[in-house]
Amino acid sequence: MALTRRTLLAGAAALPVPFLAARADDKAPLAQRLADYALGLRFEMLDPTTVEYAKSLIVDSMACAIAAFDERPVKVCRDLALVPGDGVSTVIGTIRRTTMDLASFANGAAIRYYDLNDAYASKNSGAVHPSDHIGACLAVAEAERASATDALTAIVLAYEINCRLIDATDAVPKGWDPTIYSLPAVALAAGKLMKLSRDQLVQAVALALNDHIPMGQTRTQTNSDWKGLADSEAERNAVFAAQLARAGLTGPAPIFEGRKGFFQMVASPADVDVGTFGDGKAHKFKINASGVKVYPAVVYSQTAIVAGIALAKKIGSVDRISTLEIAAHPRGYEQAGRDPEKWTPQNRDTADHSLPYLTARAMVDGDITNASYADDKLRDPKILALMKKTTVKPDPDFAKQPKGNAPATRLIATLTDGSTVTHQVDDMPGFPGLPVDRAGMEHKFRSNTQGRWPAAKTDAILKGLWEFEGTPDLHALMARFAFG
Repeated sequence: MALTRRTLLAGAAALPVPFLAARADDKAPLAQRLADYALGLRFEMLDPTTVEYAKSLIVDSMACAIAAFDERPVKVCRDLALVPGDGVSTVIGTIRRTTMDLASFANGAAIRYYDLNDAYASKNSGAVHPSDHIGACLAVAEAERASATDALTAIVLAYEINCRLIDATDAVPKGWDPTIYSLPAVALAAGKLMKLSRDQLVQAVALALNDHIPMGQTRTQTNSDWKGLADSEAERNAVFAAQLARAGLTGPAPIFEGRKGFFQMVASPADVDVGTFGDGKAHKFKINASGVKVYPAVVYSQTAIVAGIALAKKIGSVDRISTLEIAAHPRGYEQAGRDPEKWTPQNRDTADHSLPYLTARAMVDGDITNASYADDKLRDPKILALMKKTTVKPDPDFAKQPKGNAPATRLIATLTDGSTVTHQVDDMPGFPGLPVDRAGMEHKFRSNTQGRWPAAKTDAILKGLWEFEGTPDLHALMARFAFG
């Protein structure tokens, strides 16, 4: 029988309890309430739209991982993860296996590195990339020999926890990196796949969160390799925390509400109403609010790139521009338009988080691709000259009164003849309300994996991913992605 919001499984023995009774204990520590939600979530509660979108995001994430396979930081992570000995979780792109936590690290690094995987932009606190967690969920599911439906449920759970917590709390504006929300999200998803008890799930959250608080310097000033790896490290820590909890270790409590806990030291106290989390009926799952990226760049630049391409077409030649003003989402300004280093990006990691560079490059080239970050592109005199004419300002209304489905951007170009040309973009294809269909997802997959396998193998892989919930053997599915 399919479970409903009125049924929640709680406790070490996973005995059913009435949902409303669980809700009545709304003063219970947040980690306990999150554990109750994790225990109660079942595949049968996932509506068809959610299942389809979860599969789309697996397709998207695997494409991103394969595309970045040869990049130096991804190779470093992979080489470190592939320790000698028998493993239980496959490293994407190989037939080799390692421990579930190291596979989570290596696979998460590959998924995230190109900044082309999905993004969820919170109205209050910042943006996260919940598909980073897909690698961890698949690694743990494979190691635990979990069913494909259990893996899908864990993925939806990780999205739910991550997105709901960043919506409710304010750690990012206080200077912490948004990967902080990955810790409880992946700890609960991994713990659910490990079939941990309620108390063990609580301990997993505490162990993951207490000692792994990441600083926002990761995405400030000149960015480093770590920008693309920070979330995979959070996933590794969270999976290991779940393993420690399963072995009987306990963590600090209450981790959120304690005198020196999360709400006191990291974020202000927040009202997190777990009763409003996704249930497949009255409340939609947050995974459906995550957007699929078109361009390999920070989420706050997606509309800036589209606006830049359109503005350049209106003007005819960027040489006519005297000044260019970029009105950005406040979080976009903070992350990609405030620091002087964003006007002189020396590496890909800074450039793909630079609003002036991305806008100028899009206006000149009519596109942003992985090739946009080549060294000669970063030193292009025409781009540097346009960037010198560019200013970035935050527009509070983009956060307070958003008109579209993505962080908006408005470009105002003053031309050499004194006239002005403006273009604003509020909506992006692939973001909520404008979903990418299967054909679009397959196009992105084929573009990112081109040359890795024969076309027939690509067709077979895609067929297997679209039939993911019926997969009888996750080991065999992961082995399909090996090449070379």
